Amino acid sequence: MSTPPSHLLPSRLPKRSTSDNEVIYTILDEALFCTISYAVDNRPFSIPTAFVRYEDKIYIHGSVGSHFIREIEKGIPVCITVMLTDALVVAKSAFSHSVNYRSVIIFSNAEKVDDWDTKKAAFEWLTTKIVPNSWDYLRPMKDSEVRKTTALAFSLEEACAKTRSGMPKDEEEDLELPIWSGLIPIQTKYLAPVADELSQNIPLPKHLA
Repeated sequence: MSTPPSHLLPSRLPKRSTSDNEVIYTILDEALFCTISYAVDNRPFSIPTAFVRYEDKIYIHGSVGSHFIREIEKGIPVCITVMLTDALVVAKSAFSHSVNYRSVIIFSNAEKVDDWDTKKAAFEWLTTKIVPNSWDYLRPMKDSEVRKTTALAFSLEEACAKTRSGMPKDEEEDLELPIWSGLIPIQTKYLAPVADELSQNIPLPKHLA
């Protein structure tokens, strides 16, 4: 794994971090949501939002009237974080409990997507990520809807992944204690779709089955 530059290295357990694109991209492609943090007039803001990666950038969207979007589209510095939780790590002492996770932190600046085709494509990428294979099934997006929505891109040039895996790491003196230790796996998955009142008699499309 490639070592991140010094300003991206975490202060704790830096050996768990990497700037390898394959690791970063895999985590970003699995995660549905990120949190974007920024400051305005010395006040911190932290906004969760859906995102999609395409090549070496991630894309988000929002209303042209959104305070959040209008601030970050100015190009102010932002910090973007993503975390996937794989398991709770249960040790023989609370002090040694941990979490198996995969995370990414990105330092970037928003680039407003003005090119019409790229903007529409970004909406398709995001929609397809959240609900796979749904884009062609849906009513086509209107030009007025595209105009009412801002698309922003963020470079992944300054990105770092950090992960933990494996069993608990108990203190030497605790290893023989008759206390259960191990993992509690955590899984995020899509469940069976639930129709609204208008769709009770409409067959479930193949991409949702």
